Amino acid sequence: MKVLAMVLAGGQGSRLHPLTAERSKPAVPFGSRYRIADFVLSNLVNSEIRSIYLLVQYKSQSMIEHVNHAWGHSNSFPGQFVTVVPPQMRESQEWFQGTADAISQNINLIQRHAPDVVAVFGADHIYRMDVRQMVDFHRQKSAHVSVAAIPVPLDIARGFGIVDAGADGRIKGFLEKPANPPAMPGDPTRAYGSMGNYLFDTNVLLEALKEAKQRGETDFGTHILPRMIHTHQVFAYNFADNRIPGVRDYEEPAYWRDVGTIDAYYAANRDVLGGKPPFNLFNPQWFINSSNYQGPSPRIVSGEIENSAIGAGSLINGARIRNTILRREVIVEPDVEIDDCIIMDYAVIRRGARLKGVIIDRYNEIAPGTTIGFDAAADRARYAVSEGGVVVLAKGPDVPDVTRYAI
Repeated sequence: MKVLAMVLAGGQGSRLHPLTAERSKPAVPFGSRYRIADFVLSNLVNSEIRSIYLLVQYKSQSMIEHVNHAWGHSNSFPGQFVTVVPPQMRESQEWFQGTADAISQNINLIQRHAPDVVAVFGADHIYRMDVRQMVDFHRQKSAHVSVAAIPVPLDIARGFGIVDAGADGRIKGFLEKPANPPAMPGDPTRAYGSMGNYLFDTNVLLEALKEAKQRGETDFGTHILPRMIHTHQVFAYNFADNRIPGVRDYEEPAYWRDVGTIDAYYAANRDVLGGKPPFNLFNPQWFINSSNYQGPSPRIVSGEIENSAIGAGSLINGARIRNTILRREVIVEPDVEIDDCIIMDYAVIRRGARLKGVIIDRYNEIAPGTTIGFDAAADRARYAVSEGGVVVLAKGPDVPDVTRYAI
């Protein structure tokens, strides 16, 4: 079965501000070397779905450059490509108005490849998924549309878009953050949360997009799918049934996180730390690809480091670092203390600084003796602070500084 993937990577990610002040949500860095979009792209490629269009829109330059560097090798063989597609404005002068409109504006790409199935996936979640297992489910059910759904406890389900499905998996309704979410089939304690990942039979998708255009509709979850459940076979695929090789017994089964807020993003980064992390990024059987950075290994001159991930090219000299992610080429000077932080690429933490519960975006230099994360009122006066109290420093000026290595 020939599958073409259309990955929606244009999200503005306003709730992740200021990390999205100069980049889209899928381009936000994650862990010690990845971007959020690397997870959906790796899932597709590992699932042997290698014809991939990445639809971008909001502040897309960072995403475009990353894909060129990290995924350019994917274009080496016929039928295998990861190609970035900005809004083409083929039929109007408007940018993408919604998920369905983004696909509709690129119907020509679908028609060019003539796939059996089109996978319409989002690019802003952290997870592993064998998409071929969902394709098999789609074929076995003779479905026209399959919607990936994750079981979530009823007490938090009201914060999700919920899928109401029957015992056979056929979808009866879509509810956006319902006060009383319906339980999923066979489990009265959980409900199906929509993951925003869909499989469409190609002819069904093209007809649905044509009808949506006539109606002035722009979104799958809001407009098209709620109408299609009355006319087509629309099924919920239980993501909890998905099995990935190489996942350890101690990992959270069917790990999936919507990192749409600073607090959710911060928590998901912490999920990759520890001796037995809920989401272990080291899995040789399901490799997560990212940029082919050619810098040196990190150097630790001296210091105390506990439960942390240190990116390539970083330099640590006489610092204490705990429960922290340092991305590449981070410089940490003597007498620095860093606890529970995410320090992004090319940051410099000068002598004597104290940081706790802080996200520092790229190209920042923290002055000697600076204290962040210990005085809530002072932090809120100077920086962005999440509802959960995580302090966020916006990206600094993207200017190389040859003095940054002086320690």
